[in-house]
Parts: sequence; C-alpha cells; structure tokens
Amino acid sequence: MGWIEENMKSTHIRQIVSQAISLGMVISSALIIWKGLICITGSESPVVVVLSGSMEPGFKRGDILFLYMNRDPIRAGQIVVFNDGRDVPIVHRVIEVHEQRDNKEADILTKGDANLYDDRMLYTSSNRWLQQKYIMGRAVGFLPYVGWLTIIMTDKPIIKYILLGALGLLVIISKE
Repeated sequence: MGWIEENMKSTHIRQIVSQAISLGMVISSALIIWKGLICITGSESPVVVVLSGSMEPGFKRGDILFLYMNRDPIRAGQIVVFNDGRDVPIVHRVIEVHEQRDNKEADILTKGDANLYDDRMLYTSSNRWLQQKYIMGRAVGFLPYVGWLTIIMTDKPIIKYILLGALGLLVIISKE
C-alpha cells in the first residue's frame, strides 16, 4: 500500500509542476509577443484602449487602437496618444503643429473631437503646447468595442479576480 500512495503523490506533484510550467509558458509567450510588437511598431505601448468619449464619433469608449511611431513629422489631423506624466495616456487629434527649424522638434496642440476646447488645460506644468517627446504613437487602426473587457476589469476589480479564478479552474480541469 505504501508504494501506491507514494506513486500517487509523485504523480500529483508532477501534474502541479506541469501546470505551473504551462502557465509560465503562456505568460512568457504573451510577454514575448508584447515586446515584439514594441520593437515592430516603435511605440512603447502598441495597443491602447479608448477610455472616454472625447473622440466620438470617430472612436468610442472601449475601442482598441493600434499605434505606430516613426520619425516622420507629426501633422495636423493625425490621431495621437500622448502621456506627459499622467497615469493614463490620452487619445486626441493633433489640431496644430509648430515645427522648430533649429532642432527638428515640434510643439503640438491636441483636442478631442467631442471636446469644445483644445487640451492646453490637460498638459502638465501649465505648458501651452505638448512636446513631441510625450507622443507615444499615432493611431493606424482600431477594433471597435473589444476594449470593454479592460474597462470593466479596471472599473470593477472583482470581475478580474473572478475571470482569473475561472481561467485557473479551467486549466486545472483540462489537465485531469
């Protein structure tokens, strides 16, 4: 009887280790894909979720934007994502650009399509213009409504834990 119990314990430990390795592989793969996207797009955040209605009707809350950043000058009319020190990046349209000839930098003014006024009140340190270094990327594509899961999990963290628990339970059940 002792040999059977030891064999069952060792099998159970192997299953737990196998599940842990599988989970680690999934997480590692996601991180590798994310870092690859960063290298390909040139943006520190290649995918963002629109969190407010300030860009309606073009982009709605919950849309996912795909970003790309290159050395081409930023032009009026482009949708950019910027973060000048806030917790959350902002998605707005460039309405005016002042290029500085001496250093190839640009001062940028943005505005949400649904907003009445430009973003000067949003810029940190009472700057009247957004510096180009704060631009994270330009929108090159989007998926409508796919980001709602992110918004829901941010607004109601309990849902995030329920989903993670359900996912873990599915992994455990599928291995048996």
